[in-house]
Amino acid sequence: MVGLTVPRVMMMLTGALLLTYAFAIAPATTFGDGDGVRSDRLAKAEPGTVVTVEAHAAATAAPATPPRTAPELFPPGGKTFIGVATLEGPYDFTAVNKFTTAAKRQPQVMLFSSGWATGKFDRALFDQISGRGMLPMLAWEPWDYLLDEAARKKRYAARKIDKMRSNQPSYRLSHIARGDFDSYLLSWAEGIKSLGYPVAIRFAHEMNGNWYPWCEMVNGNRPGDYVKAWRHVHDLFRAAGATNVTWVWSPNARWAGSTQNLRPLYPGDEYVDWVGLSGYYSTGSTTKYRSFEEIFNDTIKEIRGFTSKPLVITETGASDAVGRKAEWIRETFRVLPRHKDIIGLIWFEVNKELDWRIVSSPAVAKTFAQAVAAPRYQLTWSPGMLPRTALDD
Repeated sequence: MVGLTVPRVMMMLTGALLLTYAFAIAPATTFGDGDGVRSDRLAKAEPGTVVTVEAHAAATAAPATPPRTAPELFPPGGKTFIGVATLEGPYDFTAVNKFTTAAKRQPQVMLFSSGWATGKFDRALFDQISGRGMLPMLAWEPWDYLLDEAARKKRYAARKIDKMRSNQPSYRLSHIARGDFDSYLLSWAEGIKSLGYPVAIRFAHEMNGNWYPWCEMVNGNRPGDYVKAWRHVHDLFRAAGATNVTWVWSPNARWAGSTQNLRPLYPGDEYVDWVGLSGYYSTGSTTKYRSFEEIFNDTIKEIRGFTSKPLVITETGASDAVGRKAEWIRETFRVLPRHKDIIGLIWFEVNKELDWRIVSSPAVAKTFAQAVAAPRYQLTWSPGMLPRTALDD
C-alpha cells in the first residue's frame, strides 16, 4: 500500500478538480450562448436525453433573418391612378383641395411646372406634395416662361404667342446637349437624390409641337437634337446617383395638321420609364364632339410601334362650351379600362384658355366623382412604393 504523503494528496486533489472542470463546467462554457451561461434550450431537455452536437447547433442557432419583401408597385396591377395639375402648383393647395372635395377622391399624383430661367430646386415643394400622399411629378421646362406670360398679358393671338415663346435661342437643344446647363442640372440632380423617395420628371413635354423652344421644328433646333438633349440630362442624373427619378416622355396627341413622326423623338426604353400624352376635348373653335378614343387612339397606336412602356395621360381636360363636358368625362372613364396599358390620368384643373376644371359646375363634379369611385381608381401612394416601369410587373 502506497503511503499518502502530502505531495501525493495535493496531486490527487488537483486531478479531481481538473476532472470536475472537464465534465461539468467546460460543457457549459463550450456550448453555451456565448456568455458563459448554459443554454436554456439545452437546460430544458428531458432528463436522460442525449444532446448531440447537431441538435445543439440547431437549438442555439440565431433566428433566420426574414426575407426582405419587395416594395409595392405603384400603381398596383389592374389599377389606374388619378392625378391633378393646377395653376398654382404646390405654392397654393387651394385648387387641389377643391378638386379633392369635388372628386371625393384623393389624387395620388400631382403635376407641377418649373422653368429653367427662374426655377431653383426647392425641397419644400416636393415634401409638401409627398406629405399629402401624392407622387410629385415635375414638368421640367427648359425655357423662360416669363416671355409667355408677357405675351398673354398683351392679349396677343394664340399663334403669335406660340411664335414668341418658341423663339428662345439660349435654350436650343444643342446647348443643353453640349453641357451649357450642367451646373444647373446637377443642382437639381443632387437635390432630388436627397429626397429619398420617388419623383417623376416630365422633361420638355409636347416636343412634337411647335409652341415650345425645345421643339425640333423651331428655335434653330435640328433633327436628332431632342434625343441628344434628353439623354444628356438623363445621364447626368444617373452619374450623380439620382436614381429615384421616373422619367416621363410626353408628346402631344396628334392634332389636325400634325405631321411629326414620334419615333425619331423617342430617347429609347433605357432612357424612359413612362410614356405620357397630352390631349383635350375642346369645343372652343368647333362644335364637333371628339371622344377620348378619337383624341388618343391614333397616337397610342403609333407609340406602341416602338415601345411597350406604361402609358400615362399626363394632361387632359374638357371644356363645356356646348354642354357636353359631363358626357365626355362619363364616356372617358367608361372606355379607360379597355386600355390596360394606361396606368394613370392627370386632370388639368385650370381655368386658362378655357375652363377645364371639374369644379366648373356641380353636374360635372358629380359625374367625375361617380367615375373615379370605381374600384379601379381606389389606391394610395406612399414614399416607399416603387413606380411600375413595365406592364408585366
